[in-house]
Amino acid sequence: MRFITKYLSLAALSGLLLTSFVANAGDHGHDEATAKSTIVEIAVGNPDFSTLVAALQAAGLVEALSGEGPFTVFAPTNAAFAALPAGTLDDLLKPENKDTLSAVLTYHVVPGKVMAADVVKLTEATSLQGDTIAVSATDAGVKVDAANVTATDISASNGVIHVIDAVILPNS
Repeated sequence: MRFITKYLSLAALSGLLLTSFVANAGDHGHDEATAKSTIVEIAVGNPDFSTLVAALQAAGLVEALSGEGPFTVFAPTNAAFAALPAGTLDDLLKPENKDTLSAVLTYHVVPGKVMAADVVKLTEATSLQGDTIAVSATDAGVKVDAANVTATDISASNGVIHVIDAVILPNS
């Protein structure tokens, strides 16, 4: 638990150093300051993604998702990570489980910049991890696997973020 607290503190401190993040989901895709930030910088600057940032750090993926991209990230919130079975996150964050954590996190990433208008036309997408993510759009909203997309089109300099309410898990 101290491991998580340490990384959450670092994430919070880093967030103070970044430009402001638009909290209104309806404006995410239209904020010019946000679009100049990378996916990781946006995540660090949003307290709802502090667990995701800690996981990215533990998996050694910060540099990769700060790269040129473009990437589409289906980003689970802190509440999504908290909904995992008890002990799951703590186990994933252990150094000996780095490969498993990396696989879970890269399953949330699709190569290319796939905006919401394009996501709703898909039935599946291949993740960076290699497995296929099921995508479904109905009048009730968009789902990726069993997760609901709760905010869309948070533009970054190296891609786009869509917020989801659950951690999705690869098949392999």
